[in-house]
Amino acid sequence: MKRLTGETALGLAWIIAAVASLAVLFIGEVLGQTPCLLCWFQRAFMFPLAIILGLGLWWRDTRVGRYGIALAIGGGAIALWHMGLYAGLIPERIQPCTATGPSCTDDNQLVFGIPIPLMALAAFVLIGLLSTLSLKETRT
Repeated sequence: MKRLTGETALGLAWIIAAVASLAVLFIGEVLGQTPCLLCWFQRAFMFPLAIILGLGLWWRDTRVGRYGIALAIGGGAIALWHMGLYAGLIPERIQPCTATGPSCTDDNQLVFGIPIPLMALAAFVLIGLLSTLSLKETRT
């Protein structure tokens, strides 16, 4: 089995960040589902990931993964907190997205039966791991 190269790992991390960013834009702008406060905080970490990792690939910056790791840790922490609220593990009530809008803990937060906070957490974890792998090759 071939080892994943740094550039391939970075490319995969960028694809995940770009798809996740486009997906939340689709949910918010096309489907009209206003994000809750925690969703906005997660977006604040995901959107720059797509741009920074993309520019790193474009400029062939082999060390851009370090920024991917930092943003993925921040976004992952918020996504983990959000998932804990969604699953009822954290006993804190979340405010609805709008006065009449959906809460980030109800069934409106499911896509294909998977909670959006769980998808965000998985994306941040994968981006963090792939960004780490992209740096392993450059330490020779």
